[in-house]
Amino acid sequence: MRKHSVKNTRINSEVLKELSRIISREIKDPRISPMTSVVAVEVAPDLKTCKAYISVLGNEEEQTATIEGLESAHGFIRRELAHSVNLRNTPDIRFILDQSIEYGVNMAKKIDELTAGLHEKEEDPEE
Repeated sequence: MRKHSVKNTRINSEVLKELSRIISREIKDPRISPMTSVVAVEVAPDLKTCKAYISVLGNEEEQTATIEGLESAHGFIRRELAHSVNLRNTPDIRFILDQSIEYGVNMAKKIDELTAGLHEKEEDPEE
């Protein structure tokens, strides 16, 4: 199976949906932030491994605590994934902190600040 085949794309989307459900509804660990989302999932073509990109809205302390909580609940998450997704092999999940959403929000703020500064200069021309 190729990495970007239709089958692999379907498996990725199904695993993403189920991981999101498991993390938001099934896990009761207080370390895991309620503002945690699964951004993307990459299941290897041999279905042995899986990279789950996790986004956490909060400060750096909450982000590290959430990743630690997910790592400690790794066995539970894998077992629940095996029950809900019918695959030959249940992939071994590796959680990776994805900060692209936070980066995008920061960039949008900077762009807004720049455009506001330009508008102020246009409204207040110096003589």
